[in-house]
Amino acid sequence: MAAPLRVKICGLRDVTSLEAAVDAGASYVGLVFFPKSPRNVSIAQAALIAQAAPVGVAKVALVVDADDALLDAIVADVPLDILQLHGKETPARVAEVRARYGLPVMKAVGVADETDLPRLDLYAKVADQILVDAKPPKMADLPGGNGLSFDWRLIAGRRWPVPWMLAGGLTPDNVAEAITLTGATQVDVSSGVESAPGVKDPACIRAFCEAVSRT
Repeated sequence: MAAPLRVKICGLRDVTSLEAAVDAGASYVGLVFFPKSPRNVSIAQAALIAQAAPVGVAKVALVVDADDALLDAIVADVPLDILQLHGKETPARVAEVRARYGLPVMKAVGVADETDLPRLDLYAKVADQILVDAKPPKMADLPGGNGLSFDWRLIAGRRWPVPWMLAGGLTPDNVAEAITLTGATQVDVSSGVESAPGVKDPACIRAFCEAVSRT
């Protein structure tokens, strides 16, 4: 029997959104530490949300090219299960963060076309998980959460030596197709379950998780 599909709801900004994600069956919840993002939270906000998460739901901190000082502050105050590196971190930096904090590291890798695929193999050697995301437009302020998808056929049937998660433009309406085309067993959504940038919609979260569970 196949393992159940797992959902990550990213960019939570309050306990109400956390509760909606948990009630809908999310396996992971994401907290964004990136000031340019409408989903950015302070360390104090994140601590309150993470402390309210039930045992068994993985708490993920998303950072973008964070230095050790920021990571030290986050890890000191926020109970976390995973660090998600969503910037231009090198494989060496991924390995360094993993060793320094003793937490599993998920590395996001943007995909636009076939030339991006070798980077997935590269980071799969140093990260505990990889997040296969849509590459942002060149002038974009955000490395993710742009509501963009990529051609899912590019990774159809591809596998890596570590668990991987599909992200980028997923919504309640297209996530089943994305899973079918890619074979993903884990999916990540942020803007696709919002009523406005940074505002999670509990009904959309529920619809997304239900669409995944029916796949």
